[in-house]
Amino acid sequence: MLRAATTLRKRWRTQFSKSRRVLLQAIALFSFGLWLIVACSPASPPSDESTAATTTSGGRVSIGTTLQARTLDPADAYEIFPGILLYNLGDRLYTYEPGTTDLVPQLATEMPDISEDGLTYTIPLREDVVLHDGTPFNAEVMAFSIQRFMENGGRPAFLLADKIATVAATDDYELTITLQEPFAAFTALLTFWGVTPVPPSQYEIAAGSFQPDSFAGSGPYKLAAFSPDAIKLDVNPDYWGQAPANEGIDIQIFTSAANLYNTFRTGGVDVAYQTLDPDQIASLEREADSNDWTVIEAGTTVINFMTLNQKIEPFDDVKVRQAVAAMIDRELINQRVFQGQAEPLYSLIPTSFDIYEPVFKATYGDGDFEKARTLLTEAGFSEANPFTLEIWYPSSSTTRSIVATTLKESIEKGLPGLVTVVLNSAESATIWENVEKGVYPTVLANWYPDYYDADTFIQPFMSCAEGSATTLCIKGESQDSGSFYFSEQANRLLSEQRGEQDPQARNQIFKDLQTLLEEDVPYIPLWQNKDYVFAQGSVEGAEIQPTQQFLLWQISK
Repeated sequence: MLRAATTLRKRWRTQFSKSRRVLLQAIALFSFGLWLIVACSPASPPSDESTAATTTSGGRVSIGTTLQARTLDPADAYEIFPGILLYNLGDRLYTYEPGTTDLVPQLATEMPDISEDGLTYTIPLREDVVLHDGTPFNAEVMAFSIQRFMENGGRPAFLLADKIATVAATDDYELTITLQEPFAAFTALLTFWGVTPVPPSQYEIAAGSFQPDSFAGSGPYKLAAFSPDAIKLDVNPDYWGQAPANEGIDIQIFTSAANLYNTFRTGGVDVAYQTLDPDQIASLEREADSNDWTVIEAGTTVINFMTLNQKIEPFDDVKVRQAVAAMIDRELINQRVFQGQAEPLYSLIPTSFDIYEPVFKATYGDGDFEKARTLLTEAGFSEANPFTLEIWYPSSSTTRSIVATTLKESIEKGLPGLVTVVLNSAESATIWENVEKGVYPTVLANWYPDYYDADTFIQPFMSCAEGSATTLCIKGESQDSGSFYFSEQANRLLSEQRGEQDPQARNQIFKDLQTLLEEDVPYIPLWQNKDYVFAQGSVEGAEIQPTQQFLLWQISK
């Protein structure tokens, strides 16, 4: 594997920075048994920021968000919001049929021709595509863009650099990619927003060379303006595909959920997307009919979980890990913390996948304290020798702070005298740097997928490149994830699923991996986020895709 540990640390930090889009901003101190209190109520007067916003006229659509775009360079963008922008500004070799998870060609004309050994992908390309600067699209342009993605060393570079051996234009409109080893999810990986063509005349292949404030590609929109508080997308009149249903997109970036909330309520933006507090979401839902607002609710593929470090006693004992799994009351978390605006999760694979198996629900339930007591007793704990559960979380994450508090109150009430829960936090960068060092016994974390395939929810957590049952993982993904999990069976199954081209056989392997996850409990799945979009009554076509993309070209008013 080419990925260094520093890359993984960077990835964990990135995932946490992405998770800011689901933080419960402006929430006051939480105590068990009380509903959340937010600083902004529906009656709050508009701020100067919301007063300044105005709904765009004509066929342009205005969108309000609190998300930030660090960069628009496809070789360096690894956060959700720039990913959404790049998805609308550029095209990829493959994409998903809108409203489905069906892979279809985009800049390719057919699905790839894959060699029998699973290593060589031959991809025919479209001949009628012109980039924003007038550069004709061809195999040389695509090969250059992929090579740049891998070599410039941006945050997502490892996604391709760890897998591709060579990429070459084998004809004017034929791209050939050779992998280092078989990878069944490779076509899905080619839908990643950064795998998009850029003109060689404007971009270069050089380590650390990025253009964060500009973009030229092949998509339905051109970048017209880019600043920390506003982004403007104009329709690309030369787009080869279907023209957008609007005349452009104007995005206003708000400094707080309160300002976004008030601006949408007063009609200052057409669409509000990310990130409102639970009480604000609930308020907009209640008042939607009377105000002619459209509420779009969608599940996400963001998973939240607890990592259990098997190098720290007593988590080296599987009965202790199983006992903790039995203590978790996901329904309580969903109601107390999220007001029902999340979804209990019982596997690391999200519920949107057909192969999702709620293995933790069947085996451990929710808040099954009798099962937890039995397992802890078998592990040698008693009221005379109580178990201390230490939970760590990033100090800047209000969500995880409240979840941790909820867990503490619930567990200590359910197992009085037998379990004491100790809560600790640290700055996010410190947390993710120390995870792979094995500093913490448990950590509350989340994960955003890199592509829509079950592989990206299992392999980064259960695989280990070097280790043994005695030493546990000393090098590899499970070390980087903080569990130090080592299983020869897991490694074998992961290798088999990556090389398996038969979907049904591969799905069975994922079921086996989920069963192994439930038995060994290196991680405990907790909840899955939901996405919400609010649109004014004049707006149509605003929806979150099953793959979690937001197709701006479908929105009209």
